[in-house]
Amino acid sequence: MTETIRILICDDHLIVREGLRLILETESGFDLVGEANDGAQAIALAEELQPDVILMDLRMPGMDGLTAIELLRTQQPHIAIVILTTFNEDDLMRKGLGLGARGYLLKDTDRGTLFNTIRAAARGETLLKPEILENLFGGDTKANKSTARDDIELTGRELEVLSAVAQGERSKEIAYRLGITERTVKAHLSNIYSKLGVDSRAAAVSEAMQRGVL
Repeated sequence: MTETIRILICDDHLIVREGLRLILETESGFDLVGEANDGAQAIALAEELQPDVILMDLRMPGMDGLTAIELLRTQQPHIAIVILTTFNEDDLMRKGLGLGARGYLLKDTDRGTLFNTIRAAARGETLLKPEILENLFGGDTKANKSTARDDIELTGRELEVLSAVAQGERSKEIAYRLGITERTVKAHLSNIYSKLGVDSRAAAVSEAMQRGVL
């Protein structure tokens, strides 16, 4: 991606916002266009500034991150949302990914992971790995595997595409490896989203994990 990625940070802790700003300023290709300290301000700034990616904290006074994600996915579905979280917020992360966030970042993440996750989200993709999702959804997956698989019927090709998405592969990479066009990959993804009742890659993978499809 050669175009500059416009970013909005939403976190009620000033030190977190300042730290992210300082890191983003060291890397070309990123433009921090705004900062919000709660969900309501993030929604207002998103409408005004039209960022490509929002880094969204989950626990905030006033409107929390989950409520903001749900509203943003309805009002501004073209904006990618990446959850900002700490190590002990697995339940909130599950809910956020289910609402359509495209990934998550630990607040003490390294620079490379920060940059790669933002770029993936801006492309409409996710860098969530199967082992991460197994940790987040493992309990639900084991409980649902015996019955959930019958509810969803994905074709062999759709399963191949979804598995590749779970590995963090881009549409171009999936197309090349499977010998199909990017348009065909996107068509398979559209069918997968419809069958799983989701609208993003992260939500598709998490839903498939919960249902025992992956």
